[in-house]
Amino acid sequence: MNPVLQNVIHFVITFVFSMLFLMGSASILVYLERKVQAYVQERYGPYHYGPQGILQAVIDPAKLLLKEDVRATQTDNIIFRMAPVIFFAPVITAFVVLPFSPYMTAGALATGIIYYVALSSIDVIGVFMAGWGSNNKYALIGGLRAGAQMISYELPLVLALVGAIMLTSVLAPGCQGANPDLSTCGVGSISFTQIVAAQMRPEAPWLWFVLLQPLGLLIYYICGLAETNRTPFDLPEAESELVAGYLTEYSGLRWAMFFLGEYGNMTIVSAVATAVFLGGWSLPGTAIGFWVGLLGSFWGQVVFNIIAVGAFITKMYVLLLVFLWIRATLPRLRADQLMRFAWLFLIPLTLFNILLTGVLLLLPLDLTPRLAISAVANWLLMFIVIFSFRRLSGLSSIGKIPGWARRTGKVVDATTAGTPPAKGAPELAGGPVRR
Repeated sequence: MNPVLQNVIHFVITFVFSMLFLMGSASILVYLERKVQAYVQERYGPYHYGPQGILQAVIDPAKLLLKEDVRATQTDNIIFRMAPVIFFAPVITAFVVLPFSPYMTAGALATGIIYYVALSSIDVIGVFMAGWGSNNKYALIGGLRAGAQMISYELPLVLALVGAIMLTSVLAPGCQGANPDLSTCGVGSISFTQIVAAQMRPEAPWLWFVLLQPLGLLIYYICGLAETNRTPFDLPEAESELVAGYLTEYSGLRWAMFFLGEYGNMTIVSAVATAVFLGGWSLPGTAIGFWVGLLGSFWGQVVFNIIAVGAFITKMYVLLLVFLWIRATLPRLRADQLMRFAWLFLIPLTLFNILLTGVLLLLPLDLTPRLAISAVANWLLMFIVIFSFRRLSGLSSIGKIPGWARRTGKVVDATTAGTPPAKGAPELAGGPVRR
C-alpha cells in the first residue's frame, strides 16, 4: 500500500476512534459520577431508566441537544458564540496524540508533550471569552478567576512531567554506563509513544515511571484537578458565590460543549498520566511478538492492539474514578488558598524535584544504582510532603476551631478566629460551630 495512503487511513481511524471515545466517555463519566456521589452519600443515584439507571447516560445528552438556546440580548454575539468552540476544539485535537496503543495514536508526532501543553493552554482563552462575552459581572469575575487559576496550575503541571522526560534521557541508547559517551548518547524523548516504550524495555518490562517519580505523578494529578476545575479547585463555577461562574449565561448545546470539554479534559489528564507514569498499554499479554507468532502478522497485531487499548483504558479509568472520589471527599478552597498553594508550594516543589532528580541521575555510577538512588530519594520526598503537607503548604489553619469557640459553641469570624470575645461583649451571631 502507498505509504501516504496508509498514513491517511491510520489518521482517520485514530481520529474517529478518539471522537467516539470522547463522546462515550463523557456520558459514562457523568453516570459514574452520579453513582459514586450517591454511594458516598448513601443514596441510590440514577435508577429509574434502564438497569441501575444506565439509560440516564443516553437521556442527558438528548435533553441538552433539545434544550432551548437562551441568550441575553446584550451579550457580545461573536465572542459569546465562539467561546464554547475555542474551549472544546483543543480537547478534540489533543485526543489524536494520546497513545491508546502503538496503532491508535499519531505516533509520527515526536513532540507529543509540547503539543498537549500548547493545546491545554488554549482552554484559558475560551473560558475568558465566555466570561467577557456574556456581558455579566458574575460571569466576568468567574472567567477571570478561572483564567488566573488555569494559568497558575499550568506551570507546575508541565514541570511535573520534566522528571519523566529526564528518565527517558537516562534510558536512551548509549547512556546506560557510568561514563556515557555524550557524542552517541541519546537525549530522551517528549513523544508519548517513546515514553511508553521506555517503560517497556526488555530487561525491565515493569519499570513504570511511577516507581521512579511518584512525586511527579502526585503533583501532576493535583494540577490536573485544578486545570479541569474539579473539587477542591472548582472556584470558577463556585455556585454559592458566583451563580455558575463563566457559564452563567449559557444553556443548551453551548453549555453542553463546556460540560463535554470538562470531562474530556479529565480524560486527557488521566490518559497523559497513564502514558507518562503508569506504563501506557503495558500489562501482561501486551507483548506483540507473542500474538504475531500465535495468530500471524495481521490478526496478531489486531488482537495485540485490542488488548493494549483495553489495558490503557483500564488504567485511565482508575485515575478517573479518583477524580470522582475526590469530589465527594474534599471541600472547596478559598481563592487566596488556591493561588498560594500553586505559587508558594507546588512550583518550588517541582523545581526542587527536577534539581534533585538531575543531580542523582548524573552520579558517576551504573544505570541501576542511579535509578535506585533516584527512586528512593523521590519516594522519601513524597512521604515528607504528604506527612508535612498542611504545614508546608500553608493550609494548616483550614478547619481548625479555637478552643474557646469550641467550648462556647458559637460561629467564629475568620478575621478574629484566634481571639476570644472580651468580657461583656455581645455574643457572636450564628449557630453552632461547624465541625
